[in-house]
Amino acid sequence: MTTLIDLYDEQVAEGRLLRDPAQEEALPELERIRAALAQPVKKGLFRKAPEPPRGLYLWGGVGRGKSMLMDLFVESLAVPVRRVHFHAFMQEMQSELHRLRGEGVEDPVKPMAKAVSDAVKVLAFDEMQITDIADAMLVGRLFEQLFAAGTVVVTTSNRVPDALYKDGLNRQLFLPFIALIKERLTVRELASERDHRQDRLKGARVYFTPVDAAARAEINRVWQELTHDREEVLVLHVKGRKVELPRYWNGVARASFYDLCGQPLGPADYLAMADALRLLVIENIPRLGRSNFNEAKRFVTLIDALYEAKVKLIASAVDVPESLYIEGPGAFEFERTASRLQEMQGADWGHHPL
Repeated sequence: MTTLIDLYDEQVAEGRLLRDPAQEEALPELERIRAALAQPVKKGLFRKAPEPPRGLYLWGGVGRGKSMLMDLFVESLAVPVRRVHFHAFMQEMQSELHRLRGEGVEDPVKPMAKAVSDAVKVLAFDEMQITDIADAMLVGRLFEQLFAAGTVVVTTSNRVPDALYKDGLNRQLFLPFIALIKERLTVRELASERDHRQDRLKGARVYFTPVDAAARAEINRVWQELTHDREEVLVLHVKGRKVELPRYWNGVARASFYDLCGQPLGPADYLAMADALRLLVIENIPRLGRSNFNEAKRFVTLIDALYEAKVKLIASAVDVPESLYIEGPGAFEFERTASRLQEMQGADWGHHPL
């Protein structure tokens, strides 16, 4: 029987991974869960279903390999599993809660949890974090029901459980969920000294001009390195509105200039993006001037938000920053934006590791 440790060793031997002692120390916990789930279920009228294995909460800095280990784990399972970003899952649960309440269901959480537990044996979450009070109030009851149904939860996070929803509104109502996590999941830190994602961008170009096939190919390569071909739509809630980033995975997002600046977005929207991201890929930045003055103003606001939040930037544009906006109202003010775009190309730019 092939174990997760065997699979890891194979990928190292093939040159697809660099061996990391911290990752190797985390593998036995994932293998414990995989092996337990692989045990055959005995049939019979009076056979009691086996106790599900204890889940795992794997936390640590970004770029340490948590998502890669989750990939190995999910691919090794022979039982129904759902791999999903935690934020996307909670958005789905909130929508279902609203629908069931609209139908007059008295306690919607029970049928919601049953639908999930009937469909999958394992929930594999990326980036467990709670920033919304609605999620904070729902998550405890929902996960109580999931655990009671025997659903196994494996999750990654950038935060230790005690730091979830830190300083959040009515946080005392959320504390029982933290206690539940500690009770039902093994909490383990992935304390690697190496930032594998940061290594991938070290010395790489991050600003491409002109916008041509070569630029698109290189951006596609970097995107694949950062996301491993996984992506989803990120929905941000800003002042009662939904703002969507069409391509997102694990703190990095990709969008066109039109997606970001051709829509009626404002400072609050860009601040929310900057808060949610560690890296943003902006493609197809056009020449700026009188003909697209409103889009240019939004672009300036977006770059200011990314700059202040130290979000890393990869961009493709028709020209170098200082030649993007050379005439028309706002050209003088754009000089600061051009300077910031140049600074953001530095190899050491940004507080956020990837």
